[in-house]
Amino acid sequence: MIVPDKVFKMRVNHDWEDLTTDEIFKDKRVVVFSLPGAFTPTCSSKQLPSYEENYDLIRSLGVHEVYCISVNDAFTMNAWGENLNIKKVKLLPDGDGSFTRDMNMLVNKPLQGFGMRSWRYSMVCENRRITAQFIEPGLNNRSLDDDPYIESTAEKMIEHLRNEVF
Repeated sequence: MIVPDKVFKMRVNHDWEDLTTDEIFKDKRVVVFSLPGAFTPTCSSKQLPSYEENYDLIRSLGVHEVYCISVNDAFTMNAWGENLNIKKVKLLPDGDGSFTRDMNMLVNKPLQGFGMRSWRYSMVCENRRITAQFIEPGLNNRSLDDDPYIESTAEKMIEHLRNEVF
């Protein structure tokens, strides 16, 4: 599978900047993880901090960059990154959910009042091609889950990358 085309609307120094999927993925090997939302418990206390903590190790395993995607706007993603003191992992706002929808990972989270959000997953992409994907179990549109965080962890990604490289 090829990652879908998308123009991510970024806020950099109070200005709008566009970042395309070609700029992110073309001729590169990248790790991407996606999560339900900025400032939410598992995303803020476990997933994003773990990838930030393991960023240098992941990069040492032949990865050009590590990205976090969420169905949130650029303002929210920037504030979340500042709040968690994220300096290494690049945050990508999928405000309209189009990238997430085209990845078949857009789900409804009605019990939390979230609306449409990303299911939790991670992937390795090489030159826009998804070479490995780790999707949390129980994908659903009715909030019938306990917010699983088993398959898309930084540790699982590191294990995968180590097995590929060594």
